[in-house]
Amino acid sequence: MEQKLALVIGASGLVGSALLQILLNEGAYQKVTALVRKPLGIQHPKLEEKIVEFDHLDYYRDYLIADDVFCCLGTTIKKAGSRDEMTKVDVGYPLAAAKLSLEHGAKQFLVISSMGADAQSSIAYSKMKGRLEEELSHIGFPALHIFRPSLLLGSRKEFRLGEALASLLVPPLSFLLVGPLKKYRPIKASSVALTMYRAAQRGKQGKTVYMSDEILDMAH
Repeated sequence: MEQKLALVIGASGLVGSALLQILLNEGAYQKVTALVRKPLGIQHPKLEEKIVEFDHLDYYRDYLIADDVFCCLGTTIKKAGSRDEMTKVDVGYPLAAAKLSLEHGAKQFLVISSMGADAQSSIAYSKMKGRLEEELSHIGFPALHIFRPSLLLGSRKEFRLGEALASLLVPPLSFLLVGPLKKYRPIKASSVALTMYRAAQRGKQGKTVYMSDEILDMAH
């Protein structure tokens, strides 16, 4: 199998850190570039770490050379400081990375969105993610993979009260979520990471949206 180049954006996050380990340890990629704000503290022969200012991603366009681009960026209003800053991280940065990497010949863009993403939604977060999906669809990637996980389970570096409470209360009730409701079950970040990796290896063209239950099935 021909070895490819991978680019990871958001490698320090919950899903991104798990995905990075998979990309480094599996044999599909000869080099994995991680765009980060600060060092990850990881050493690996295949890893090429690039410290960048995401507000000026155009300055680093030569770093965005890859066959497959994995985008795991995401933040909260509390961490970002405002709705506008949050939108910049969740929408602006991924779009900039997508456009620049496509200019360099990237073939696939794989991005984490959110359950309920809808550009017409009355819910601000869902509307924001829907806008991201919509604008990515118009960029022109040969293959666009959009992942819409439900509540993510895993150990975050920063504490999020809402997620912490939900991760305690929801999993014991997951057995009730069957049939059409299965997509609402909490899902491990490691499962999302593994499915992103497997989706990239399929070589499916066009736009594909993966709901949370599909993500879980592909990880098993």
